[in-house]
Amino acid sequence: MDTAADDTVTDGSAGTPDSPSDDRPERSRRTRRPTLPDGARPYLPALVLYGVTKLVGLAVFASLLEYAGDYEGKNPRFGGGAHWWDVLATWDGWWYLQVAEHGYSPSLVRLGGDGLFTVQQNSVAFFPLYPALIRTVSEVTGLGLYGSGMLVSVVCSFLAAAGVFAVVRLVAGARAGTVAAGLWAVAPGAGVEWAVYSESLFVALAAWACYAVMTGRWVTAGLLAFTAGLNRPTSAVLIGAVGLAALVTLARPAGRREHGVRGPVYAMAVAPLGLLGYIAWVGHSTGEATAYFTLQREGWAHFFDYGAYTLDVLRNLAVGKGDYVFAFSTPDLLSLQLVLALPFLIALMLRKRPPLVLVAYTLATIVTVLGTQQMFGNTMRYLLPAFPLLLAPAAALARLKRPALAVFFTTAALASGWYAHYVIFQLGVP
Repeated sequence: MDTAADDTVTDGSAGTPDSPSDDRPERSRRTRRPTLPDGARPYLPALVLYGVTKLVGLAVFASLLEYAGDYEGKNPRFGGGAHWWDVLATWDGWWYLQVAEHGYSPSLVRLGGDGLFTVQQNSVAFFPLYPALIRTVSEVTGLGLYGSGMLVSVVCSFLAAAGVFAVVRLVAGARAGTVAAGLWAVAPGAGVEWAVYSESLFVALAAWACYAVMTGRWVTAGLLAFTAGLNRPTSAVLIGAVGLAALVTLARPAGRREHGVRGPVYAMAVAPLGLLGYIAWVGHSTGEATAYFTLQREGWAHFFDYGAYTLDVLRNLAVGKGDYVFAFSTPDLLSLQLVLALPFLIALMLRKRPPLVLVAYTLATIVTVLGTQQMFGNTMRYLLPAFPLLLAPAAALARLKRPALAVFFTTAALASGWYAHYVIFQLGVP
């Protein structure tokens, strides 16, 4: 009897081809909704907040451009175009698209004279990673160079926002990480995140490199820093921060026991190769070892001057004058406010006791930006990669309830269409 009962149950569970139960797995597979992987779910609120906030800011920017109408009469290279969205591919964006389409023609052409610009501007001033991605995406998708550039920037901006979230979450919790991603969307200078500019790609690489160091993934950190070196010259601060963190880890017995030796050594050795390799290639191609630095100094008037230019700008702005190079009143005043807030932001960041790699990366970024002669109005754009400065404000805002946060981000998103987008592209030179 027991055997017969067991057989009956077994046969029933197996079913027959005509059995109704046989359709259930197939139906459940057809009706099952797609779900995010468990590892991706914590990032969803941060990415939604980032995306919605950016869309609002971009919509305000578009409406301001249409209302003013100035862009239609400007040179397509310098803030103009037939449509409002063409503005997003002007200034540096024009150079990136030229590299993506034509490649490089390295040369140093002397203009003569003793003015501000004594060397003809050349595309090798713009690092190859971003335009190479534009060209690759264009060939794969058929979108064209402009569409591909925008696609690369937008996708990388979400990767960057995810990296900001991941880093801040480790220090201050997931809610603060979500707020930090939203703050990065409305930060001064954030208009270039969704434009044909390389900032989003760089911040994505920098944030995840810092995260890799914080979680002991040294090989990944080294490779990301190496890749960043092919994207922007300011990767030097990231390379230095990764190298310093690796060196301190090796110097401590506890660090060697936890992380070993090979990983940190690998990170230190590999991280600078991308940056050094590209600068060496420019020197070899032009026949002058220091050609890249000569081009930056004499072709774009960008060079490290230990803060002399920044001090000159601050003195002029303090007395209401514009007697300095690259004076643009509105962007300069906004950048001035950000510079004045830096000591406060740094002190608050340090109170959170972030890991060494974040401290070194942030402070080196600030020193590099304020110590270099460049367009002061772009200080807010140049400090965009200093995302660890958002750590303390994000932690403070994370204590607010959702209605208060909604009001804050709605207001900030609307305002960012002006101060983070329009001011940079139409009232200054991004």
